[in-house]
Amino acid sequence: MNFHSYKQHQLEDRWDAIVIGSGIGGLAAAALLSAEAGKKVLVLERHYTAGGYTHSFHRPGYQWDVGVHYIGEVHDPASQVRRVFDYMTDGQLAWARMPDVYDRMVFADRSYDFVAGLDHFRDHMKQYFPRDAAAIDRYIAAVLAAAKFSGAYFSEKAIPRPAARLAGGLMRRGFLRWASRTTAAVLASITDNRELIGVLAGQWGDYGLPPAQSSFGVHAIIAAHYFGGASYPIGGAARIVDTIAPLIQRHGGDIVVSADVAQVILEGNQAAGVRMADGRELRAPLVISDAGAHNTFARLIAQPNAAVAPVLEELRGIPPSMAHLSLYVGVKQTAAQLGLAGTNLWIHESYDHDANVARSAADPDAPFPVLFISFPSAKDPEFAQQHPGRATLEVVTMAPYDWFTHWEDTRWKHRAEDYDAFKQQLAARLQAALERHVPQVRGKIDYAELSTPLSTRHFMNYQHGEAYGLRATPARFRLRCLAPQTPIRNMYLTGQDVVSLGVTGALMGGVITASAVLGRNLVSKITKTAAKRAAAVA
Repeated sequence: MNFHSYKQHQLEDRWDAIVIGSGIGGLAAAALLSAEAGKKVLVLERHYTAGGYTHSFHRPGYQWDVGVHYIGEVHDPASQVRRVFDYMTDGQLAWARMPDVYDRMVFADRSYDFVAGLDHFRDHMKQYFPRDAAAIDRYIAAVLAAAKFSGAYFSEKAIPRPAARLAGGLMRRGFLRWASRTTAAVLASITDNRELIGVLAGQWGDYGLPPAQSSFGVHAIIAAHYFGGASYPIGGAARIVDTIAPLIQRHGGDIVVSADVAQVILEGNQAAGVRMADGRELRAPLVISDAGAHNTFARLIAQPNAAVAPVLEELRGIPPSMAHLSLYVGVKQTAAQLGLAGTNLWIHESYDHDANVARSAADPDAPFPVLFISFPSAKDPEFAQQHPGRATLEVVTMAPYDWFTHWEDTRWKHRAEDYDAFKQQLAARLQAALERHVPQVRGKIDYAELSTPLSTRHFMNYQHGEAYGLRATPARFRLRCLAPQTPIRNMYLTGQDVVSLGVTGALMGGVITASAVLGRNLVSKITKTAAKRAAAVA
């Protein structure tokens, strides 16, 4: 779908609501406000394409998704995540199941398969670690308990603040018992088998923080999310925004790209619209930011502002999440010809993830702390029709933003020669690792392009190239300021900083924000609507 460009499109001056950013959180909030309240919502995206981390990009003969690698739960039409997607897209977003082995953890001495279905996952882990059967049961019980308690914790963010002051502590308590501890601490309390701990924490790249730093709450949410397996959007990640946009547009709303918002307009302590980078003012009695908590409070609101000063003070204690490198690879053969099945590969230097991260951060020439290898063309059944005779692969690793600060004031496509040389060196290392672990592509690579944290900074407007907004530490989940309501009247926050990390976390951030704006439990409404549709079909 082609979206209007800000500079080439005549926009009205007044809207019912303005959403800053077209990531899945902003899109979900806009779609639900349109569907549930009939609001005419304008979504403003500074990138030249919409979708945030759910967008795709093209090169001749190829297409890659920048942030969608797999989604859990959507294979089940009765799951909350699937129902939300179906509601916003009128069921037009279709999903393809990935192989039963959705993730494979690869270490120097052996590999371990993460298999779809909780009982299958449990059985496989016990086959790998027969002496640790009880510990594996304790681990699964801990993950399920933390994930269950997260529902009340996130619901508390949507209820009116007076009610939250009365009941919020109780609603948050169960989840915070888990989220206030690190992943490493919880796993160490379950088992002293360092190899088992390394395997169970092997998906740490999905939340961008190794076990000794990450909250067990985020680990549990994401691990539980994939217990049933994973799926991929048919037609690629761009289908997400393409299928949500019509709902926004049916109610008079619009999604506009190349639209750089400079500031939120305040009248007293109330949001009244936005001021664009070119100075134009667009007015609305409701403003929602999907730009991330730090961008919202530190950049979009004119400083100094007494109302947001306490929020900024709280946010200073939470660093941005880690940055990343992504190598996008194209091959002039199909996934079937190459024997690519779609299972994600997680390549680890050792079972000690924190040591791997520390070693890499200290020395750019050290081995990468983790490699995530994804096969989008093998996951999407329509890829072969859209790009016949081609296959795509992606190699992702975490990398400190500090490696790139020397060039942060240079422009995209106009950076220094030493930056290009460093980038080529990194790309060559990632390609060599890909050919080592997926040998069937060796000597067949037709195209390879590397994105760095500066690419993320340029396109996503995350100032430190972070992949997941605020870092998922225990302290992050204790913050009360990460809620839809902000100290500015009629201004709300949405996206992954409101709920949890990744596409699904940001999606539910949009649902929570729309619920808070409208004062309704939209999760319950969506559930009831899905049940009625299912009954009508039956």
